[in-house]
Amino acid sequence: MGTTTLSGTLRARLEKQGIGIGDEVIVPAYCDSEVAAAVRETGALPVFADIEPGSLCIDPASVAAAVNERTAAVVPVHLFGHPADMVCLHALAQRHGMKVVESGEPAVVSSVEAARRRQHAEFLNARLTGVVVPRAATGTRHAYEQYVVRVPGNGRPDRDVFKRALWARGVRCHVPVRTPVHRLPGFRADVRLPETERAVGECLALPLEASMTRRELQRIVSACNALGGLLMEPAC
Repeated sequence: MGTTTLSGTLRARLEKQGIGIGDEVIVPAYCDSEVAAAVRETGALPVFADIEPGSLCIDPASVAAAVNERTAAVVPVHLFGHPADMVCLHALAQRHGMKVVESGEPAVVSSVEAARRRQHAEFLNARLTGVVVPRAATGTRHAYEQYVVRVPGNGRPDRDVFKRALWARGVRCHVPVRTPVHRLPGFRADVRLPETERAVGECLALPLEASMTRRELQRIVSACNALGGLLMEPAC
């Protein structure tokens, strides 16, 4: 789903719930700006919440802290193939009389492709050192639409040095979220989101496709593990 379609679909869903001028809608700052843009297009105010460090999805505890009498809804974003904590979010919404409006539909992939992605992720999880590998929260299944690791150290400079070194070794990695939405022009908000800021500085998406061979995966492992000396502290 393209970002224009995402924005239009989410706006329609919000408006269907009667959300508009005078309302506040809680959204994650660690995602695409189209979510906050769709909220603003309804006339409502996007309010930014922090993320859980493990799933990188919106943190129900941070959502709870942002709720006030104007809060009309929360928009969870299922990020990189990991679902947001919908059980906690629905319970929170019920307690406060607000709506849960999902940003979009999950990507549709065949069971064979999904199984291959999980197998590839398990291979990388078991062999990568020097980076913090993604893990699924208890009771959830990670689809690994993107394979996002953390590069520990002193923040963004270390991650970006690591990224450039991987590119030099032929690994086409990328930074999934370069700037959180609450720091973008037009959405700036004076809010403290420590886990979001940390993720922005540490996260790196490594290539992972269902069609990849074991040799291609091992090339990623070898390139990453050879760069452990760039890191300032060990992965946990």
